[in-house]
Amino acid sequence: MTLYHATCVNFEGKGILILGPSGSGKSDLALRLIDVGASLVSDDYVEIEVQNGKLIATTAPNIEGLIEIRGVGLIKVDYIKSTSLALVLDLVNFKEIERLPDSEFFSHDDCQIPSFKFDAFGLSSVAKIRIILKNQG
Repeated sequence: MTLYHATCVNFEGKGILILGPSGSGKSDLALRLIDVGASLVSDDYVEIEVQNGKLIATTAPNIEGLIEIRGVGLIKVDYIKSTSLALVLDLVNFKEIERLPDSEFFSHDDCQIPSFKFDAFGLSSVAKIRIILKNQG
């Protein structure tokens, strides 16, 4: 099991790992997804391991059910303990995102899933995530 500095939610039945440096919008994007029906798995740190050929994300035990709201603090929310990952969003500044990028993948222990450079603060971010997940089948 490997610990990642990341946030993870389950949205529409699929796990999303949100990567990025501090202040890039990981928790903010997770909160917007939770507001439209996602479940928190873990905020700030996520444990990942391979089970039966799939990447499984699990909440770090000492932060179960907690999410940081910048300027407010740590808030308790409903959560699930784990999810099978389907997508990785690598948060970057909007200007760093190519219009038509080549396919990218997140790899862990010989398993890989699609990965996208992503702007957490875009007004259409939730809609884009829905479309990405829908087009994965």
